[in-house]
Amino acid sequence: MKLIIQIPAYNEAKVLSETLAGLPKEISGIDEIEYLVVDDGSTDNTSAVAESNGAHHVVRLSQHSGLAAAFMAGLQNSLENNADIIVNTDADNQYYSNDINKLIQPILSGQADIVIGDRGVANIESFSISKRLLQQFGSWVISKASGIKTPDAASGFRAISRDAAMRTFVMSGYSYTLETLIQAGANNLNVEFVPVRTNPDTRPSRLMRNIPHYLIYSGTTTMRAYTMYRPLRIFTITSGLLIILGVILGIRFLYFYFNGQGSGHVQSLILAAVLLIVGFQVLLIGLLADLIGFNRKILEELLYRVRRIELDEENENLSEVNH
Repeated sequence: MKLIIQIPAYNEAKVLSETLAGLPKEISGIDEIEYLVVDDGSTDNTSAVAESNGAHHVVRLSQHSGLAAAFMAGLQNSLENNADIIVNTDADNQYYSNDINKLIQPILSGQADIVIGDRGVANIESFSISKRLLQQFGSWVISKASGIKTPDAASGFRAISRDAAMRTFVMSGYSYTLETLIQAGANNLNVEFVPVRTNPDTRPSRLMRNIPHYLIYSGTTTMRAYTMYRPLRIFTITSGLLIILGVILGIRFLYFYFNGQGSGHVQSLILAAVLLIVGFQVLLIGLLADLIGFNRKILEELLYRVRRIELDEENENLSEVNH
């Protein structure tokens, strides 16, 4: 059983050595542990620090592409290096590395496909009150969107089985944390949360520069992902609201019409007709989006099978070379 601990990093030369030094060397049930650092187009010597401090693999992106792209590059490289379990952690040493053992146990026992570290965001002292409330609200929204009980949606400290990693496709350019949860719910993957500890902050968060920035980007990411995987639900709700409002206005017009006051309420009739027409159009768009979503699922399944075949072939070729 091989574990690869991947670390997306962007200009983290100052703290990366400390992060790598704290990673576990041995874990019960794991035969081999390797470290992988994804240098997301850093302008400092992040790659050199990784190489000189025990990283077994260093993936260099040609330009700064964002956390989501670095995360996906790490997953792909970990799979190519025959990882059975992949653990993702932050380069800024936010997470307590000894909890990696707790993180992988549900996967080792076959109880989960993905395990996410729950930081207990309501009680993190370094978070402001507004940030705590925002994190809790965001987790509640993701719970509803994914169908998975989610106490800490923004946690990047997570373990992923090999099969789940091959089914993971992130389209967002902002972060992988929210989209992967919605995707996991849509794919009926088993997701568990385990309580984990955190270390003192080494720098301010880059994803949450301020509350408006976080709300805009996380809200957009969540809405896009939810619409992508649950399109009919989104469009049906929107269509239903428009149709109901149109019917109410239509009934209102009829009430005044049969009471001899119809000529003064023609605007209600026009607006009712517009709302009903738009409502039915939105419903039709929802049906088309659902068909597109179904095709997307087929494509994801094909990509999963192609990825699996390619990785199996690479591993077989590597085994033949080693022998």
